[in-house]
Amino acid sequence: MGLKLKETFFLSHGSPSLAVDDSIPAWKFFSSWKEQFPTPPSAILVISGHWDTDVPTVNVVDRNDTIYDFSGFPKSLYKLKYPAPGAPELAKRVKELLLGSGFSHVDEDMKRGLDHGAWGPLMLMYPEADIPVCQLSVSSNKGGTYHYNMGKALAPLKDEGVLIIGSGTATHNLRAMGPRNSPPPPWAQAFMSWLKTSLLHGRYEEVNEYEEKAPYAKMAHPWPDHFFPLHVAMGAAGENAKAKVVHDSWDVGSISYASFSFTATDI
Repeated sequence: MGLKLKETFFLSHGSPSLAVDDSIPAWKFFSSWKEQFPTPPSAILVISGHWDTDVPTVNVVDRNDTIYDFSGFPKSLYKLKYPAPGAPELAKRVKELLLGSGFSHVDEDMKRGLDHGAWGPLMLMYPEADIPVCQLSVSSNKGGTYHYNMGKALAPLKDEGVLIIGSGTATHNLRAMGPRNSPPPPWAQAFMSWLKTSLLHGRYEEVNEYEEKAPYAKMAHPWPDHFFPLHVAMGAAGENAKAKVVHDSWDVGSISYASFSFTATDI
């Protein structure tokens, strides 16, 4: 048997500047990734909040281009490259699993590379860019349970050595950002306290219904695209998975870089 993984991850990728700014508190966490998780995966599947489509879509490419899906940042960021190999076989496998689990339609994008929700953290985690990477979109016109079920469909990938990463941001209200060292506002603290408690106690159904269950849900996520990657990672780990906070920091006041692992407990 080949490599099997037991963990999936939700990683808060935050600002594009994360790739170059070591003063961002989460920079050290991402840069020391291989010290914490030394086993290299066979391939990486990233579900990014920066790719939002009506139906699940995978990128099917041989080599990933670097997408600069942001504006107003230093010119140096637009020169960064993360030329990771594509993972067309993994893309086909993702499509097969989703269709086999009742998802009626899965699209293939034959041109799209990696957006900063993927290459931003991966540039620090796996700087060699030598592990094949595939991206899967979110659908913000659906709900949390829909994305949780997407994750459940993808669970077999762990046994094939695929690292499943949901890349979003634990709180993502760009209009509420403050100065770099400002404390998180009460609404953001309340939402994060609820999220951590719900995850650590395995109340995944509540997290699926966060819009009704969470305090300040709409403040924390005016649009759900950066939260749904968490649901996919959560579902991919299995119903009895154990959640763990693997990093916890804040930036520009209201942006939480909290990141979680989900470890399968099924034998």
